Amino acid sequence: MTLKEKKLAGMIAKLAAEYLGRESNRTSLITVIRTEILNRGKKAIVLFTVLPDSEEKAALAFARRKRFDFRKFITKKKILGFTPQIDFQIDIGEKNRQRIEKLLQESQ
Repeated sequence: MTLKEKKLAGMIAKLAAEYLGRESNRTSLITVIRTEILNRGKKAIVLFTVLPDSEEKAALAFARRKRFDFRKFITKKKILGFTPQIDFQIDIGEKNRQRIEKLLQESQ
């Protein structure tokens, strides 16, 4: 990932956290972990986790429903010259890391 893509990913992640925090119904805690940039900045995938786990499907459906509104939100902020296509996904890697950490703590 280039420096420009890293900066873009950081800005989108920050804006996604702000937007989801403001727009969510507060039945779950949505935490943006990171953003992946694809196709030279034409597409961005925002990866997040949800607590409690039972609300993951609802939170993912909510985020995906709001992706076009989120893109408008980014455009209105006028931080980026070009707004990439946005998608949201649950960060499975982070969930696995947390599970491994918990298992390691239990084994000690």
